[in-house]
Amino acid sequence: MDKNLYDLMDWAAIEEITYSECDRPNKILGSHKVENGFLVQTFIPHAKKAELLIDGNKNPIVMECADEAGFFACLVGRSKEFRYQFVVTYDNDIVQTIYDPYSFESIYTEEDLSKFDAGINYEIYEKMGAKPMTLSGVEGVNFSVWAPEAMRVSVVGDFNLWDGRKHQMNKLGDFGVFELFIPEARVGDLYKFEIKTGKGEPMLKSDPYAFYSELRPNTASIVTDISGFEWSDENWMKNREEFQSIETDKSPAMNIYELHLGSWMRKEMQYDENGEEVNGSVFYNYREIAPKLAAYIKKMNYTHVEIMPIMEHPLDGSWGYQVTGYYSPTSRYGTPNDFMYFINYMHKKGIGVILDWVPAHFPRDLHGLACFDGSHVYEHPDPRRGTHPHWGTLIYNYARPQVSNFLIANALFWAEKYHVDGIRMDAVASMLYLDYGKNAGEWLPNIYGGNENLDAIEFLKHLNSIYKKKHPSSLLIAEESTAWPKITGALKEGGLGFDYKWNMGWMNDFLEFMKLDPYFRSGDYNALTFSLLYAYSENFILVLSHDEVVHGKATLAGKMPGATQEEKFNNLRVAYGYMMTHPGKKLLFMGQEFGQMDEWNEDVSLEWNLLEYENHKKMQRYSKALNKLYLDCPALYKLDYNPDGFEWINCTSKDETIVVFLRKTEKPEDTLLVVCNFTPVVYEREIGVPYKGIYTEIFNSDDKKFGGSGVGNRRAKKSVKKKMDGRENSLKIKIPPMAMIVFKWDKQ
Repeated sequence: MDKNLYDLMDWAAIEEITYSECDRPNKILGSHKVENGFLVQTFIPHAKKAELLIDGNKNPIVMECADEAGFFACLVGRSKEFRYQFVVTYDNDIVQTIYDPYSFESIYTEEDLSKFDAGINYEIYEKMGAKPMTLSGVEGVNFSVWAPEAMRVSVVGDFNLWDGRKHQMNKLGDFGVFELFIPEARVGDLYKFEIKTGKGEPMLKSDPYAFYSELRPNTASIVTDISGFEWSDENWMKNREEFQSIETDKSPAMNIYELHLGSWMRKEMQYDENGEEVNGSVFYNYREIAPKLAAYIKKMNYTHVEIMPIMEHPLDGSWGYQVTGYYSPTSRYGTPNDFMYFINYMHKKGIGVILDWVPAHFPRDLHGLACFDGSHVYEHPDPRRGTHPHWGTLIYNYARPQVSNFLIANALFWAEKYHVDGIRMDAVASMLYLDYGKNAGEWLPNIYGGNENLDAIEFLKHLNSIYKKKHPSSLLIAEESTAWPKITGALKEGGLGFDYKWNMGWMNDFLEFMKLDPYFRSGDYNALTFSLLYAYSENFILVLSHDEVVHGKATLAGKMPGATQEEKFNNLRVAYGYMMTHPGKKLLFMGQEFGQMDEWNEDVSLEWNLLEYENHKKMQRYSKALNKLYLDCPALYKLDYNPDGFEWINCTSKDETIVVFLRKTEKPEDTLLVVCNFTPVVYEREIGVPYKGIYTEIFNSDDKKFGGSGVGNRRAKKSVKKKMDGRENSLKIKIPPMAMIVFKWDKQ
């Protein structure tokens, strides 16, 4: 080797490179100015020869082999910087001309990194991960990842034979971010990050910021470009505020259909004569299922769909609630562009899309976030703060700004890039309480000795404030099961800033009430009326969700008492009727609208064949009609969060188990009189009414077309001036058995 060249080389650093233990290879590799020109060095494993081809030159310069592992160097006697490529001859005699990854500048600015370090780089997903781009006229992919305690990080993938020696990444300052631009990488390539921990142990990790991932059980990330989709939902996005306003007196109708995309409807598996599968996946693609689902949602008069997590997850049985790819729509149903098509299609049909999102915990899968660089990067280091013993999952370290930034940017990502109309945050209660699901000795109190998770509280406030600032018409919904105050309270008033909260208390109380034999419900009458004591403490969504129809709990129809299916469906109709007329937005899990009797199973489709049977067909017809009643009557939604929108007529008929109430708007002519009878007994009785005039029965769950007995009030009823229920006027009506009926008032 030339002595001048030999003296210029840092042999200790070269050893770091060849042993793959260097966190700043760009200090050695690439072109560097020296006294007599430029020292150019490269490390190319499996290369037996390397030449330097300078732009504008025909003949390359032969580089000297400094280490048989594949380290080459040469001295170029030029005074100005130059562009170049390497002509590489490999062990198998294949010759390839390549660009030097270490000749490209970083795409990060100091401001980018400082903001990420402070937890306020809300568009960090625009740079972190794998980004196809052109730098200095060269096409490739820029890779970056946060791994602050790693000894070394490499990109491995289809483009380098998954060899962690070939593309060792550059650590940027003291920010813990590693980066490298790889000209050979392309959209569609599989990749991971090979991380050598501080102990010198290598591990393979998927990209936390990957936009697309392999179909399970494979776990590689996939280079993808999500910028090319042409949205055509301008009208929806422009007018979304009117569909989703949370102003007290402008509350819109919101009737949500919750579903698991992979089991709402599936293709029938087909086999050839040898018994081999012909049609591959039984899942519909996002594009295939969009028109089917949209048509059903419109037919059934729902306003929104809420999709259980579609972020990439390894286990079907987790239903998506154990996420490994927070920025990746699951490849089970197609590509990111396919999912954009799905949401765009829904919007064009006037349907809102809410995504379930899981910021509370993450799984321990080896390719995921757990122990990401050999240290506790995303999870809290103390297991008493960082683990969920009962779930077997890990808890985010919300106090770490970069972790907070990862999650906040992710929520914004779905609103910005996928136009989602809302985020429903799963398991918020587990975030708020340090002792949630833990026994004594399994948790640590906060600095004040309490069980409140102060870091999680600050995270939620931070997230909600930024989200609403950037996407004010997109909704934030909390699944929170405790009495924590002001979940939907304004941030400036000490609240958490959510738009809505799932009313888990109502769901539990009401279902327990409905499970009772009708002749014994009078003993639990308070469970029926208790929810109105706190109905206006939060902006509630009444939910009958997926959690209530699995794990031996039975479906909603299956929970109902009765010796026959007809009796069960009678109970179910009055239950749905009470729910739809009670204050609060509505959510029902798929399959319950037609009375599926088998518990939900994520591995099979809903039992659509049940609609061949009259009972199920009538239950579906009832759900459709009840939903239309809700949409057609402003009194059932407009003042949902204003006490003026609800008024009891009678909530003391314990023995009969009947409740009578009004739903109202600011216009008296919108007033609805609702009567619910939770026993199989027909009553004829007088009830007080708010105004004198004509009352017409506009809805009756006991109608024969819904599977009822047909008892009702066919003719309009005129009030009489007779005191009843504390009112000056009253009506004498027939109350059907196990039914909900609605009257409309006319002052004539």
